[in-house]
Amino acid sequence: MEFIDLKAQYRALQGEIDANIQRILAGAHFIGGEEVAEFEEKLAAYVGRRHCVTCGNGTDALQLVYMAYGIGAGDAVFCPDMTFIASVEPACMLGAAPVFCDIEPDTYNLDPVSLEAHIQSVLAEGTLRPRAVVAVDFLGNPAKYDELDAICKKYGLLLIEDAAQGTGASYKGRKCGSFGDIATTSFFPSKPLGCYGDGGAVFTDDDGIAELLRSYKVHGKGPKGKYDNVRIGLNSRLDTLQAGVMLPKLAVLDQEIAMRQEIAERYHDAFAGKLQLPVITDGCVSAYAQYCMLAKDETQRQNILDAMAAANIPSLIYYPTPLHVLDAFAPYPAEELPNAAHYARCNFGVPFSPYLTREDQDAVIRTVLEEL
Repeated sequence: MEFIDLKAQYRALQGEIDANIQRILAGAHFIGGEEVAEFEEKLAAYVGRRHCVTCGNGTDALQLVYMAYGIGAGDAVFCPDMTFIASVEPACMLGAAPVFCDIEPDTYNLDPVSLEAHIQSVLAEGTLRPRAVVAVDFLGNPAKYDELDAICKKYGLLLIEDAAQGTGASYKGRKCGSFGDIATTSFFPSKPLGCYGDGGAVFTDDDGIAELLRSYKVHGKGPKGKYDNVRIGLNSRLDTLQAGVMLPKLAVLDQEIAMRQEIAERYHDAFAGKLQLPVITDGCVSAYAQYCMLAKDETQRQNILDAMAAANIPSLIYYPTPLHVLDAFAPYPAEELPNAAHYARCNFGVPFSPYLTREDQDAVIRTVLEEL
């Protein structure tokens, strides 16, 4: 059994993917080929943004955003304590300071109450300038953008949507990637819209920011081309082959999102009242990049993981550690963020993808239930 069955997805789309790869190989336009422009145009339209600027990976996408808005030394960037380090790592590399906030106990997303309390604390201390909030669509579940947007407007902060896991999800009728002042995503292979390597993108409605992003991602190029370097930038481009792989995937993304809902509903029905299940905000659709539940404690989680391993069913702890206790951020002030800590102690993920067979779903359900 595959944890995320990319092989089955490839088999379903093999004809179109192979044809695109062969065409790109024959044309030898491996950098900046027409497929990249086509993919950017179609993904921007799908998400509902004026611009989609692709790049080398999801971390670069965030770094490009921080660079474009001039975030650096003395700036505070507010981030949920439960996410991957890439959400805030590029800001730290540019000299900004992370401020970690707790997550909601049910959605696992950034808690608006904790966010505002941390903003007020930074303002009261007066050492850092509050600059930006990174809202992560954790596990593909949209964050509460109405509340987060109101807080950011109240304090004059940039709202960045980290939709690395959220492509295909929606919040009250709008696709993830369309929220905040600017948004990013990742095309890591296991993401809901994944390539066969690394890739990422930034979404914006701001023409000037889009132009700046396109400059920064190619060594700070100017209007005369890549040898007209007008600023210090990166080398971060989406390969043409990756665009060719993702065009067929984008065409069936909504269909796959619907398939994810069906599998999630089966898991919900089986585990409701026995484990803590992910809560989706009313009016929203999760991409279910992962399906993670919470055991009652670490002992129960380990028993479940052991049983799954004995049955040759893959599992995942996603993620095992809150960010504020990582060595990378030491010394970070000691702080109690109880929801993030509880999630880290108790979460576990089970196999999940649009192509997970009913037989495999049954095996997962049966094995987990036997330990409850």
